[in-house]
Parts: sequence; C-alpha cells; structure tokens
Amino acid sequence: MSYPALAARTAVVTGAASGIGAATARQLAAGGARVALLARRADRLDALAADINAAGGQALAVTADVTDQASVDAAAKAVHDAYGRVDLVVNNAGVMLANPLADGRLDEWTRMIDTNLTGVLRVVHAFTPDLTAAAADGRTADLVNVSSIASHVLFPDYAVYGATKAAVTQLSAALRTELGPRDVRVSAVEPGLTDTELGGHIDNPALREQLGGMFTAIPALTSEDVADLIAYTVSRPRHVNLRQSVVLPTRQA
Repeated sequence: MSYPALAARTAVVTGAASGIGAATARQLAAGGARVALLARRADRLDALAADINAAGGQALAVTADVTDQASVDAAAKAVHDAYGRVDLVVNNAGVMLANPLADGRLDEWTRMIDTNLTGVLRVVHAFTPDLTAAAADGRTADLVNVSSIASHVLFPDYAVYGATKAAVTQLSAALRTELGPRDVRVSAVEPGLTDTELGGHIDNPALREQLGGMFTAIPALTSEDVADLIAYTVSRPRHVNLRQSVVLPTRQA
C-alpha cells in the first residue's frame, strides 16, 4: 500500500540489511521518503540502496553498529551530511538468542542487552534533537521502536530476550512523556511470529527445532506485513499517535 504522507520525509532505519528493516526501508522509500539505511553488513546495504534508487526512490547506505557509540556517532554525521535533519527514526536492529537462563550464557545476555536496549538508546540519543527540531518547525516527527510480543508474552528459555523487549516497550512509553509534549510521536510495534533471519541466531538445536515447528504450524507474518504497519503508523495526522501496536499471525494466540 502507498502512503502519500511519507513524501518529503527523511528517515533512518536501523537493522536495514534484512527482514523488517529492509522491508520498512523499501516501504518508506516507495512512499517518497529519503531513507538512510543503517546496519553492519555493508554489502547488503549497498545492494538494498541500489535497488531502491533504481526504482526511483532515495536511499543512503550507512554502515553502522548500534553496539558501538563511535559507530553510531559517525553514522549520524554521515546521515546529516547527506540528508540534513531527519524526522522519522525506526529503531529495528535487534538480536534474538535463546537458552535456559541456568546455562549462564553471559555472552548472549550481553549481546542482546547491548543491541536490543542500549543500541536503541544510542540511536534515540543521536537523533532526538532532529525530531524535536522538526516538530518545532511544525513537521511530523516520529520515533518507532520495534519491540516484540515477547515483551508481555512468556516463552520458556527466552527470558533475557523478552526482558530486553519489555524494556523497549517501557522505554517507548516513558519517552512519550518526554517527547509527546514536544509534538514528537513515539510508537512501539510488537510483532508476533515473523519470517525473518532472527531465528537463525539461535545456537541451541532443540530450541531451533521448536521455533521451526512454530513456523510449520502457523502461517507467519512477513517482514512486509510489519513494514506496512510501520508505514501506516507514521502516516497518521501528526496529532494522532498509535502508541503501541501488537501484530500477530491470525493463528497465533
């Protein structure tokens, strides 16, 4: 679906190398937004930017690691140098790792917290001045944080992942109290089972098989389904904030 309200907007999408991030970047660009693509995999970003530009859109590939403050700072500078101030940020970069908490996988815990939570905070800090300035100029300004139904639905062996996503949803709510009065909309989008690369990060064979069984039993959402919801959310009149959206496959309870 096309959303004319996206025309002339300037967006940043993290985790844009694949899945929901890539689909969101395509959707925003198709609506007329200039889109800065942020992720670690430069080859994927370059290919996506080339596809978007060839289709008549505007996209900029910016290699960035949200777990590295210097990398985020450099990415923000690159975006500003190319596009100026942004008015739409989609915080999508994330990682999902699963193991029983008793396994003590500190490496996984640290990676998920630094990517899913601290990485979101780094990006928020980098671009909030842009959003508040855009809103002060009378333009629509949006911060969208991609969370998960794991923020409020319990899945055994996904405790730390769920905790990071619960933190993202809570952070979004808290930021609304700070940014809403300044006319910046903050939205949390919480997808259920979605067909992306996320499950490929899991190194526990039993849990990978369990996740595969869910995909067999339930026709999953596509990345494009979630991207369409994000585009719809940021296309509402500027006084309307879809604060928290849960999107599930029809067969997922």
